[in-house]
Amino acid sequence: MALPAADSVDTIRALTDANRRAPDARVEERLVGLRHTAFDAIDRRPPSDVPWPVTARAPSGGLPELRAANLTAKTLRDGLAHEGCVFVPRLIPSARAETLARGIDRALAGFDASVSSPSGSTSPWYAPFNPTVGRYRVGGRRNWVRASGALWTADSPRMLFELCELIDDTGIGALVTDYLGERPALSANKCTLRRVPVDTATNWHQDGAFLGAEVRTLNLWLALSDCGDDSPGLEIVPRRFDTVLETGTDGAMFDWSVSPNVVDEIAKTTPVLRPHFRAGDALLFDHMFLHRTAAGPGMTRERHAMETWFFAPSSYPDGQIPLVY
Repeated sequence: MALPAADSVDTIRALTDANRRAPDARVEERLVGLRHTAFDAIDRRPPSDVPWPVTARAPSGGLPELRAANLTAKTLRDGLAHEGCVFVPRLIPSARAETLARGIDRALAGFDASVSSPSGSTSPWYAPFNPTVGRYRVGGRRNWVRASGALWTADSPRMLFELCELIDDTGIGALVTDYLGERPALSANKCTLRRVPVDTATNWHQDGAFLGAEVRTLNLWLALSDCGDDSPGLEIVPRRFDTVLETGTDGAMFDWSVSPNVVDEIAKTTPVLRPHFRAGDALLFDHMFLHRTAAGPGMTRERHAMETWFFAPSSYPDGQIPLVY
């Protein structure tokens, strides 16, 4: 029988402590479900003393860099206001990035094994999460996500556990809580493990085009392998946008993506950047940031990365499946 939501929050803490001491696939699977049901127990009242929204200021033309030790709600907000993002070099050591990258390989292999042999066990690396709260639906999107070289983090109990440990260890959880003014929630269908192929399709977009402009959110994009030269990285427009740009016009791949022609016009005053990321580097940005995957001819290596979106519970968007961090 499912625990009441309030009890789930306490149980998450206890099971997390136990799993640190002795990793257990059954515990990690249970934690995924508990993180989902506990969402109804957390405080969702909007804060009254947090500056919002982030208002655009003149960009400097570069990529703002902050060491993890210098990250605060204010320095983060300032970076988003000017350049739309903040670059955090070496958020985690390269050895930890390598371990997480190998975890992604195992999670993707688990998905593939489950397709070829549905009756076999692939936990804790792959165990598809199905919401137990009736108003949330996964639908048939898993195969589309896998075809792009990715997997939802919630579908890998071991990797979701490692992600939550990383959020705590790096101080990102405390930073986002301070920045949003409330303890954030994750999304089962917006937190993704990625192994991006060299021939991946690219499209300029702001996530606000499908999340909604009024949400309050922050994304932790974490490179787990060197990228940007011979493997796909990111192309970014380093400036703040106060609105969602027009989508679906000439050259746009989807009705929610931005035409390259629009980006070319913006680039006359704010040049597009293609940073080189090392394993363990991070980029923080929100739903108004204009970016795309940087892939092109001559690339020879896949890119491993994790994408983790945090949402303010008081403005949690429709269509996302909540998980308590």
